[in-house]
Amino acid sequence: MDITIREIQKQEYPLLNNFLYEAIFVPEGMEPPPKSILTSPELQVYIEHFGESEDDRGLVAEVDGKIVGAVWVRIMNDYGHIDKETPSLAISLYKEYRSAGIGTAMMKKILALLKSSGYKQVSLSVQKANYAAKLYLKTGFEIIREKEDEYIMVNCL
Repeated sequence: MDITIREIQKQEYPLLNNFLYEAIFVPEGMEPPPKSILTSPELQVYIEHFGESEDDRGLVAEVDGKIVGAVWVRIMNDYGHIDKETPSLAISLYKEYRSAGIGTAMMKKILALLKSSGYKQVSLSVQKANYAAKLYLKTGFEIIREKEDEYIMVNCL
């Protein structure tokens, strides 16, 4: 498998819709929500007008020339919001490419990019039952707040 992780190009921004949908955690045995859920304001904050703010940064993972994953950050008032200086992170891979180290590689690359850009930390929100919580802990995130079914995590860069 030939994996390339690179900066997302402007013409690829519409792909963030697909990856945002893929990032929605669906517990075992539950039906995935309809794609129309992406129009809700609490999800649109992740992708609407992406690229228009200097704090919008993103990477994609390509396998054999096909984009299979994305990780992106922006300063937004989302589920993982900490403050006005801390970008929130979203990451997603198509199911058939999970558990192959691609997510970890994307995380390491975006964290290095943020650090070199002068950010002090990055935050995210993850449901406790989501297997991705382990990835976040493995890549240096710490739980700073706990809600009923989710963690708010921060990585100090």
